[in-house]
Amino acid sequence: MLDYSEHTSYTRYSSLQNKVVFITGGATGIGAALVEAFVAQASQVAFVDIDKEAANTLIEILTAKNAAAKSLQEKEIKVPLFIECDVSNTQQIKHAIAEVQKALGDIDILINNAANDQRYSTVEIDEQEWMSSLSINLHPAFFTAQAVLPMMQKNGAGVILNISSINVKFAPENLVSYITAKAGLIGMTKALAKDFGVHSIRVNAILPGWVATPKQLEKWLTPEEEKKLVNRMCIKKRLAAHDVAALALFLAADDAAMITAQEFVVDGGRM
Repeated sequence: MLDYSEHTSYTRYSSLQNKVVFITGGATGIGAALVEAFVAQASQVAFVDIDKEAANTLIEILTAKNAAAKSLQEKEIKVPLFIECDVSNTQQIKHAIAEVQKALGDIDILINNAANDQRYSTVEIDEQEWMSSLSINLHPAFFTAQAVLPMMQKNGAGVILNISSINVKFAPENLVSYITAKAGLIGMTKALAKDFGVHSIRVNAILPGWVATPKQLEKWLTPEEEKKLVNRMCIKKRLAAHDVAALALFLAADDAAMITAQEFVVDGGRM
């Protein structure tokens, strides 16, 4: 089941039509909303995830939407390409990118979304747990960017979006490895924007607030926590995955042609 079921439409950006979009961690949560949003733009979307079951469910839902659009004689959407992949395995992610290039063409837009916000006690976290966290939350973003660079360089343009977190500003307890990785993504965004800018490749970071995905609601975002959270927000509404996806669409479109090396917060005014 998708996390953004109450959302029905996005602003349409003509510049995103037929663009090849590669999204990591696209089967659930914010990633699923990103997949749905770019599919709605008639982009050619590919996504990777370790959760094959959730990915197949997402594809089934989008396929049903496509069938409904056909029956209503509306514009067809393009069902996304899914490749099962463990993003912590650099060779797997590079292979997936090569497969997408073969199937859809050069990647125009890369969205580094894959993450795991597993809690670890700061005083007890061991080296393996620390490295495991960084291998999902930080390292893949660099190696995917490195892999798509030749394609974007050849085409003279491209967009890379790194999904960070406002946790780097608040630093909740027992999230030290996750926060370190997400802060690293902001630094990486600045560095890649500088190094890749000569090729007209734009690199930006999105910092979502506490998005009410099924995982968060099941594990950590209790009614009590959500009440406290909303009280700290300027807009007294639940933050949803589609709120993040809507910003990603704008930053990926030509409308944001001169925006790069920036970090954008989507949190309803909590900060």
